[in-house]
Amino acid sequence: MRLPVELRHVAPRLATGAFILNSGLAKRGADEESAAMMHGMAKNTYPFLGKLQPTTFVRLLSAGEIALGTALLLPVVPTALAGIGLTAFSAGLVGLYLRTPGMRQEGSLRPTQEGTALAKDTWMLGIGVGFVVDAATSRSRRPRPAWKSAAALTTRCR
Repeated sequence: MRLPVELRHVAPRLATGAFILNSGLAKRGADEESAAMMHGMAKNTYPFLGKLQPTTFVRLLSAGEIALGTALLLPVVPTALAGIGLTAFSAGLVGLYLRTPGMRQEGSLRPTQEGTALAKDTWMLGIGVGFVVDAATSRSRRPRPAWKSAAALTTRCR
């Protein structure tokens, strides 16, 4: 059985998967004050999150990070699928960075001291997009197995 992971994807999957899984596990035991702080920052950027209680938000965020981190670490999860999840998750984090006042230097994309913690999430967005693009373009380059080609079928039928 061939796993749906290319050798070139192993290192970025391990790095991002371990990082995200660790983040999710660390959030499991978040206290009320930490939950309120994370929820406050998120709801200011994404107002629909204001409907959630801070502890519920952090519990869901933790579960999502654990699921995504695990998906990236497990080689049975196709890289394209893991890449879609990573892209969506990291796009939300980059949006948080871009929309939160004080995270960037005035008139620039460069982070402030406070924004560095969020700005670093752009590397995950790059890896996720790379996984998706690689999956979309590599399928068209792969030769079809001989048993799937029309020529092989007509040869066997004679």
